[in-house]
Amino acid sequence: MTTETYAGGLDGAVIAVAGAGGPAGRAVLQQLARAGSHVIAADADPERLAQAVDAARYDAGGADITGEVVDLLDLDGTREWAGRIEKAHGRVDGLVHLVGGWRGSATFTETDLADWDLLHDLLVRTVQRTTLAFHDGLLRSPGGRYVLISAAGASAPTAGNAAYAAAKAAAEAWTLAMGDSFRKLGGENPTAAATVLVIKALVHDEMRAQRPNAKFAGFTDVRDLADAIADVWHASPQQVNGTRQWLTPRP
Repeated sequence: MTTETYAGGLDGAVIAVAGAGGPAGRAVLQQLARAGSHVIAADADPERLAQAVDAARYDAGGADITGEVVDLLDLDGTREWAGRIEKAHGRVDGLVHLVGGWRGSATFTETDLADWDLLHDLLVRTVQRTTLAFHDGLLRSPGGRYVLISAAGASAPTAGNAAYAAAKAAAEAWTLAMGDSFRKLGGENPTAAATVLVIKALVHDEMRAQRPNAKFAGFTDVRDLADAIADVWHASPQQVNGTRQWLTPRP
């Protein structure tokens, strides 16, 4: 069981990462583990998850990273996952929500409502399940943090991105409501915070290799995203709770 001397920050923190089976997940797992956190990664794809965990563990020098396949559309299953983490480690200090997906169309009227159904599951319902499952545990932590990765399009929807922008906006609103709950329940010395990090899009080394002439203007490198996520634990709850932190110019 994890030591009870944890008082905030990343060293010794117990942090779950949802949607960890991709380039961003690998960067975030590596960053958190190198900072001394106990990292529990989750993804719906067993193969992607295993690859991300193995790569991040290797990159971070055999760090404390474990993986678990979790269906984040199953509220009871997500609550059981949160409970297992808290039982195994004595507490849970963070949930980083990296679950993503995109669908769009050439014009507004060509929008396929099936895209909304998919994005509603990926971008909204997974946020609902993880916030409800981890809320109380994060509130009990000396430094609990919930971090959602959102997109600038939620604040400036374009015609062909109606479903995506609407889903991201809903996820933001849900996360900020969690932050309001933390504020109301935290008393005079709140310790928990819910934060939204806003990007335009992500870029990683494989993308650059595939498109060597692309500028990727306004994109956020996955390593910079990992740094920004780590900074949420270094800030006070009052600085980050219920806020949108912009990692790209506002539209």
